[in-house]
Amino acid sequence: MVIRYKVLIVEDSESLAAIFSSYLGDERYDIRISTTLDQARRDWVEFAPEIVLLDLQLPDGNGLELLSGPELNKQPADIIVMTAFGSNDIAARAIRTGATDYLSKPFDADRLNTTVTNLIQRRDLSNQVASYAQLNRQSYCDFIGASMPMQSVYRIIESVAPSKATAFIVGESGTGKELTASAIHQMSGRKGPFHVINCGAIAHDLMESAIFGHVKGAFTGAINSREGAAGAADNGTLFLDELCEMDLALQKKMLRFLQTGEFQKVGSNITERVDVRFICATNRNPQEEVRAGRFREDLYYRLHVVPIELPPLRQRGQDILLLANRFLQMCSLSENKHFEAFSTAAEDALLAYRWPGNVRELQNAIQHAVVLNNGKVLEAAMLSMTNSQNCAVHRPGLDHPPSTRFSTHSGRVDQAVQADKPGHADQAAQADRVAQDNQGEIEPLWLVERRAIESAIDQCAGNVHKAADCLKVAPSTLYRKLQTWSVSAKQSRGAV
Repeated sequence: MVIRYKVLIVEDSESLAAIFSSYLGDERYDIRISTTLDQARRDWVEFAPEIVLLDLQLPDGNGLELLSGPELNKQPADIIVMTAFGSNDIAARAIRTGATDYLSKPFDADRLNTTVTNLIQRRDLSNQVASYAQLNRQSYCDFIGASMPMQSVYRIIESVAPSKATAFIVGESGTGKELTASAIHQMSGRKGPFHVINCGAIAHDLMESAIFGHVKGAFTGAINSREGAAGAADNGTLFLDELCEMDLALQKKMLRFLQTGEFQKVGSNITERVDVRFICATNRNPQEEVRAGRFREDLYYRLHVVPIELPPLRQRGQDILLLANRFLQMCSLSENKHFEAFSTAAEDALLAYRWPGNVRELQNAIQHAVVLNNGKVLEAAMLSMTNSQNCAVHRPGLDHPPSTRFSTHSGRVDQAVQADKPGHADQAAQADRVAQDNQGEIEPLWLVERRAIESAIDQCAGNVHKAADCLKVAPSTLYRKLQTWSVSAKQSRGAV
């Protein structure tokens, strides 16, 4: 559909008005001609032009009177003044009065079309900027962020939410994949619940039961029947986080569930049917997982309908300060502190840091600073941040010694895991003694792995999630190994 722009030609000479009209043509423009000042006032209100070609010498007055009248305020338009009495004084006066451009008669078709086209392009651009400014939100659902990458995420969420299409969310750890899934559910209008399954936090042999449920006696330990996430999310949304951690055997059953909406509980022959909206997420590259044979290609294409790529925090510019100020308010309130703002140096430090742990790491850093300090202004020296490449990098004014680092999101869990490893230092020393005793021999693989994992956790100040990121494995892998070693240590202690 061709957009036709309204052009009002105010010219007392009907022949000249016809020439100007022919210059513009009738394909892009809807043209109306006024021959007097009084008629122009009426046509301006009725016709609501976007462009006005205005002659200054009219039978009933000067065209400049039209620029100072109320019509221009009620119906804004771009004014091109035309006169045979061209002079700098007249041009300057016309521009000061409200004209946008100036043409001296005579002028040819190219000059007129170029002037009008430029004004239309500028008008369209202004409308786009105004429209963007109206939609440039600083927050959306549970998100905080006004950057261009986040505006794009908001628009994709709004588009995909009302549909039944599966959203496939990709992004680094801590970028807000669960928030995105929750926002899609909120905006979808679905009446059922929002149910989350973290495929990396559940043992593979329990994953099928977690998703589909089981009946009593289906396996050892199944003393009662249990409804799975699929049934619980009926008429709602099922969010599968860390999808690429799912076992290949279960992926085949998930494919059928996606295609038909039907499933059977573990140990049951009864087929159940539900209406579930699927959203999935991963911090891995799903195409690489498919190429490596760890993820079914048919399941990938079934799920990868509307991809949503979440930007890392380092690409969100001033959003860092928006989030930091919100976290500062929240943490100050919860910790009964009186911080109100960041110093300029602290803001510069926050913007300069690359945030490998993204929003989660930012929140941890702010809470760490609030808990350990007092005052109204949070200074740069109060901040403690880590680097994902080296796990712990000391920078004057930014980092404290590793022993003082604190992680609010995973710190409590990590500290609990460390506490659950009795005599952690003794175990490390024992591992070193084993290594010394075996000098000149090949070390057992379990010992090399254990030493590497514990060293990474120590360098990351006890933050298992960050250590997993450094080691390029899932956090659930580290948690399982830590739990295994803890159980072994307790059994050894009990035997002694």
